[in-house]
Amino acid sequence: MPLPNFSESLFQLIASPSISSTQESWDQGNRDIIDLLATWFSELGFSISIHPVPDTRNKFNLLAKLGSGEGGLLLAGHSDTVPFDENRWQSDPLKVLNQDDKFFGLGTCDMKGFFAFILQAVKQLDAKKLTKPLYILATADEETTMAGARFFANSQDIKPDVAIIGEPTGLVPVIMHKGHMSHRIKVKGQSGHSSKPSLGVNAIEIMYQVIGQLIALKEKFAENFHNNAFDVAGPTLNLGAIKGGDNANRICGHCELDLDMRSLPGMTDAELIQLLAEAIAPLAEKYPDRISFDELHPSSPSFEQQASSPLVTLAEEISGHSCCAVNYATEAPFIQQLGCQTIVLGPGSINQAHQPNEFLAHSEISQTNRILTTLIEKYCLSPLR
Repeated sequence: MPLPNFSESLFQLIASPSISSTQESWDQGNRDIIDLLATWFSELGFSISIHPVPDTRNKFNLLAKLGSGEGGLLLAGHSDTVPFDENRWQSDPLKVLNQDDKFFGLGTCDMKGFFAFILQAVKQLDAKKLTKPLYILATADEETTMAGARFFANSQDIKPDVAIIGEPTGLVPVIMHKGHMSHRIKVKGQSGHSSKPSLGVNAIEIMYQVIGQLIALKEKFAENFHNNAFDVAGPTLNLGAIKGGDNANRICGHCELDLDMRSLPGMTDAELIQLLAEAIAPLAEKYPDRISFDELHPSSPSFEQQASSPLVTLAEEISGHSCCAVNYATEAPFIQQLGCQTIVLGPGSINQAHQPNEFLAHSEISQTNRILTTLIEKYCLSPLR
């Protein structure tokens, strides 16, 4: 059976649902899309490795390799998507709508479409001319825990020269992004009848004081930490969700606050956690054994690739764009742990990611194909200089 063309492969990828969510009712396995990619790339002569990702619900990574030797190029992306609100879509999210010079569908830009581009670029490749290996990585659970990328970084022994993470950047090379970590602060009070406040401890009132300390920490972030490469120059702290109590006439016995912090390159998780602990410490001393905080999800580190690296120079040249920094997180810092030059560069706009009526514009097809072909030729068809 002939391999599909670009639009056919995109249609098949989008039609294979692989939603990642912390809510079990939404969460799906990704084996079908992994098997689809394995079928295509094995027909092109790639050796295929499929690995179950520990501590996930039926999730798998795929690594495809063509050629032999050391170094080479890794093209990487995630196989999962976010959930969707069908009522806000103008078409079926799992069926590509080709309309107005755009492909509409869940994952068209974030980021199943990248694999359709890779397939077309590799179909044009004469494998006999490879002097260095070409790797293709499809990971699981990027949209939640990044478990696939973490597992790959810890368990794989490949050492490519360079890696491209194909997240939607509008084909602008991204060489820096912030880290991400999320925590839950818990306040344990003592419930009781609201008519006798002195007989209880109101957790909401203590949380009110905690929030005051967190607002002060936000201001400290803004005053003391800056990187002007980002449009939001400092680290951020967001108060995302709060819940507590059960009735108006009861003293609140328990309150929880969920927050996230996004660190600048050069800031460690330990540093942020220390700053958070210091902010809460006076209240923890004032209310012994009533305030605690725990990690909600494994953190994702910040990322930075030196702007002077040869990969960045080449990426700027072939894309026509200067490198930049972004506020969101990707799998790049985990892939960078392989010891390779790493950038984030892919078709589509981040403004479309996670949105109803997500789309990939036709206008990006030829340029993306040219960029991928150039990268493969540079890093796999001739020795690096």
